[in-house]
Amino acid sequence: MLLDEMPSRSDHPIGSERTEGSPVPGDNREAARLRELALWYRVFAERAGNPTISEARLHMAEELEREADRVPRVNGESQPVAAESVGAPRAIDPRTRLLLEAPILPTLLRLAWPNIAVMLVMASTGLIETWWVSRLGTDALAGIALVFPLYMMMQMLSAGAMGGGISSAIARALGGGRRADADALVLHAIVINLTIGIVCSALVLVFGPVLYRTMGGEGASLKAALDYSNIVFAGTVLVWLMNALASVIRGSGNMWVPSVWICVGVVLLVPLSPLLIFGLGPVPALGIAGAGAAVVATTALTALALGWYIAAGRSVAHFRWARLRWASFADILRVGAVASISTFQTSLAVLLTTGLVGVAAGPEAIAGYGTGNRLEFLLVPLVFGLGAPLVALVGTNIGAGQKERALRIALTGGVIAFALSEAIGLAAAIWPTAWLGLFDDHPRMLAAGAAYLRHVGPAFGFFGLGLSLYFASQGAGRLLWPLSAGLVRLVIAVGGGWLAFWLVGTVDAIFAALAAALVTYGVMLSAAVASGVWFWRPLGAVFANGIFARRGLAR
Repeated sequence: MLLDEMPSRSDHPIGSERTEGSPVPGDNREAARLRELALWYRVFAERAGNPTISEARLHMAEELEREADRVPRVNGESQPVAAESVGAPRAIDPRTRLLLEAPILPTLLRLAWPNIAVMLVMASTGLIETWWVSRLGTDALAGIALVFPLYMMMQMLSAGAMGGGISSAIARALGGGRRADADALVLHAIVINLTIGIVCSALVLVFGPVLYRTMGGEGASLKAALDYSNIVFAGTVLVWLMNALASVIRGSGNMWVPSVWICVGVVLLVPLSPLLIFGLGPVPALGIAGAGAAVVATTALTALALGWYIAAGRSVAHFRWARLRWASFADILRVGAVASISTFQTSLAVLLTTGLVGVAAGPEAIAGYGTGNRLEFLLVPLVFGLGAPLVALVGTNIGAGQKERALRIALTGGVIAFALSEAIGLAAAIWPTAWLGLFDDHPRMLAAGAAYLRHVGPAFGFFGLGLSLYFASQGAGRLLWPLSAGLVRLVIAVGGGWLAFWLVGTVDAIFAALAAALVTYGVMLSAAVASGVWFWRPLGAVFANGIFARRGLAR
């Protein structure tokens, strides 16, 4: 594909200095052919408008030069290069070819529906767990509402942010034909997520009590929060490991295997959670701590199954021991680290708003807001079901230089995510007590939760739209606009919510600010992506090649 773009020989830096078939002093003809091809790739890298494509072409040039150095000689003549030479056309895995060539909408839906189905199962099971905990009383429900935003942040960081960085890096490597790099990235992904998981676990175990008090936890609700938090965050490193392994597999376009095994773990959680909460026979009743123990046990099982799948060589990207390289870490972190900032913004907005609601109306209002907000948070795994294929599809197509197709994939996914999220939000706004009444019947809890859903529910579609484009931007390796839109959302939600409460004095004003923040987030990000910001040249290229050179997708 890249060879079809070759510039004329007059553009070649050495094209005018020798004719076809002329001898190359000090080198043999086969090595010279490889070096010349490497030089073409360097020319292409300089002309590429996208850093991701430029990096892939430079990497190919380096491989060709190394291959030229390895060409054997006999009496000064080169021997034939093996059929699998770097310069030869590379065989593309059928799953990768599907991502590059199949019709967009059917392919996206076919890849997304198993993910969406399993995420709906996970969401349903999470609700069942919350329902069981609610049987322990309003204080237990308020306690889990304090912990839930922090635990969801861990899930979003490990699966959506760093997981997206892992999937994006592997997808771009496979799309560019760099199978060895894709294999090496598996080990790097595991090292990154295990390290971050250990650090996060230690931070929450040490500073959790202070955080929950700051958010409004007190008395029995604070005790319940700590009983649950200490268990789930002691085992949160398993969440990071599980999501690293799942992201490796998703990066190759395989959505089925992670979905099936996560679904198995979730199904096991349904009977295990009430068993450990209330006890049965020789199993003691652990209360709210039992809910946390059930989560840790099923996560460990899922991580074990996914690890076996990769170690057995059944994934397109194989696990192999390799020397750890900063370049491979950077390939994941330059997407995952920036995406983590976006996830922190989302979670920080919920944490600060929870504290604001607690100061304004007390623990019962926290329980109502937390229960209503759980529905918004459950949109994250739902849209992630669509977002994981978006990362693989967009990343693979950009790695192969197919920019227009990558953009069409992203916008198609955004429309689907908006429709799904908006349908849920409108239903919740029309019938709020149908949701809230599943968990508690305390009047102040129901009033706060209903106010939240009536104000914010109609804006859920914009949240789904922005979130899907955030995942697509991970695949593109361009996260400046998702980061900017997330920052604007945080300012409107927290700063606007505080100002609205100060002026009006009701929690309804806080919820109105939250709705405005979601609408702004979705509109801002969709407008940016549709305008083609992924493919605008970086400032360095603008000044190097001319400020007035035309910007466009086909560069």
